[in-house]
Amino acid sequence: MLGNFSYCNPTKVYFGPDSLNYLLEELNRYGQNILLVYGGGSIKRNGIYDDII
Repeated sequence: MLGNFSYCNPTKVYFGPDSLNYLLEELNRYGQNILLVYGGGSIKRNGIYDDII
């Protein structure tokens, strides 16, 4: 058992071909270090990972 804890995961989703343009604005709210969580690797295969980094 992990004991007592609190977890909050607010989500904002942008849709559309220009949605990646909003990423820098969003990331600036959280400082210089962020955690990027992704699944089986499609983010790297389709090139979005490189765009983000």
